[in-house]
Order: sequence, then structure tokens, then C-alpha cells
Amino acid sequence: MRILVTGSNGLLGQKLSQLIQHDPDAYLIATARGASVVPIREGEYHTLDITDRDHVDDVLRLTKPDVIINTAAMTQVDDCESQREACWKANVTAVENLIQACHKLHIHLVHVSTDFIFDGSHGPLDETAEPNPVNYYGESKLAAERAIQASPLSWAILRTVLVFGITHDMSRSNIVLWVKNSLEQKKTIQVVNDQWRTPTLAEDLAMGCLLAARKKAKGIYHISGKDFMTPYDIAIRTAKFFGLDTSLIRPTDSTAFRQPARRPLRTGFIIDKARKELGYEPRLFEEGLAVVAEQIKHISHQK
Repeated sequence: MRILVTGSNGLLGQKLSQLIQHDPDAYLIATARGASVVPIREGEYHTLDITDRDHVDDVLRLTKPDVIINTAAMTQVDDCESQREACWKANVTAVENLIQACHKLHIHLVHVSTDFIFDGSHGPLDETAEPNPVNYYGESKLAAERAIQASPLSWAILRTVLVFGITHDMSRSNIVLWVKNSLEQKKTIQVVNDQWRTPTLAEDLAMGCLLAARKKAKGIYHISGKDFMTPYDIAIRTAKFFGLDTSLIRPTDSTAFRQPARRPLRTGFIIDKARKELGYEPRLFEEGLAVVAEQIKHISHQK
């Protein structure tokens, strides 16, 4: 099976590219806007700007994938609020381009979406929950979902929550790395305790994407971790795992931060459908931290 990954330079894209290269039944076609930041040993790499419809057509005709996994998106929530045109182009126009090309070339599309399409009034949520975004990022991701659902494509939408892990060059941060780095520098940090999520290890999300691609699964799936907790809980458990000082972590609520974009207070996912239909089984949060710790150790040894 020939699998094309968009956004292969991102956190999820890197993990997915790595996973596909180790799958004897899959062939990787990695793509991103710039040059590849990781070596592609088994497969091929192409630059691809998915906001350019002609470029999408040209690359897909050249590479002939059976499945596309779209991990590319503008995900910085506050930037999406202030740069709405760029957000729409990256998160909606790009998906419309993929839809058109996939339809013409009979390609199955697996698209990665987000818990931020929900308003945070309750959770954890299953796939039947009614979307109602509270910020522009969520609006753009919901518009992309609806474009896919209205299309004649063979498709799957995988929604996820608060992804953590490390990239090849340690260039991207997330809540786990932020907590670890801050506490190692003896900084006091404020972390909200009135939001609820099911944080997702990037490797687990990558496996969910690959499982959906292998099966050419159809429909909507919630793919996340299984621990339901607040960012404050995440910070405390991260500190304890790495043997850092928990007294530096101060609980606060969302009103303490003035951010351009509202955040949904309570999301998190029920993942029973993905478990049953895809065979998806995520690690516990501390097991995910162990994966991250091992990778940090490996990278530091290489320096």
C-alpha cells in the first residue's frame, strides 16, 4: 500500500513517516512544504504545498498513492485567531484541494482533526457529540471535516487531543516538554486546573492513523490517550516521573491567562469505537512519558 503523508516535518508527520518505513506492507511517500528535516531511508520525499491546487494534482499524479494521511495544519490556536486568512488557507482550502485530487484519482483520505471543534461544555466525548467550536481554529477544522463529509470520497476523520512527544531535532514544544524544561531550570509555573483533556502520545496517534489507512477505514474516529486529566495533573505527573520539584507548579484557572482564542474547558475522548474497529490501544500517560524520556536520552547521546 502506497501511503502519502502530508506535513511529514511536523511532530505527528515525523512519527508516522517512521512507522510506515518499518511496515513491510506499506510504502512511504513523505511530503511537506520545505525540505525534509528527517532522513527518509525507505520510501521517497517530495516538497508539496497543499494550498496550491495544481501542485497537489501534479504530486499525486506523479506518486500515485493509495491513501493520503493529512497531518498538515495550522495548529497554533492564538495565531489562527489573529491570522484568519492564513488559518483558512492552511486548514480548509488545502483540504478542499486534497478532496478534489483524491476524488479524481480514487485515493482514500485519512484526515486528522481536533477536539477543539467542541465547545467544552462536557466530556469526555464520543463520535456522536455535536460540534460547536469556540475559536477560529476549531471553526476552520470543523469546516474541513464538513467539506470531507459532503464529498463523494472514501474517507476517515481522526480527531485527537493535546498531542505530546518530541521531534527529531527537539524543535517543537508541548506541555510535557514545557513542564520538564521549566522545572529543570527551577522556574515556577502556573498551570490550569479547570480544563480537562485526554493527552495523546504522538506515537499512539501515528499508529491510529496507520491502522485507519491499512483498513481504509470509513467514518469518524476519536483517537487519543485514555487518561482523563487537567493540565495541572499532567504537570504534576510529568514532574514526578522525571523526579522534579512539584512545589514549583502552581494551580490556577483559565481566567488567569489572557489569550486571543478561547479554549474549550472540558473535552477528552471516549475511544471505544477506535479500539473496537481499528484495534487502537494507546499507552497509559506514564508509559508515554517513558517513551519520551528514552528518546531524549537517545538524542542527548548523539550530541
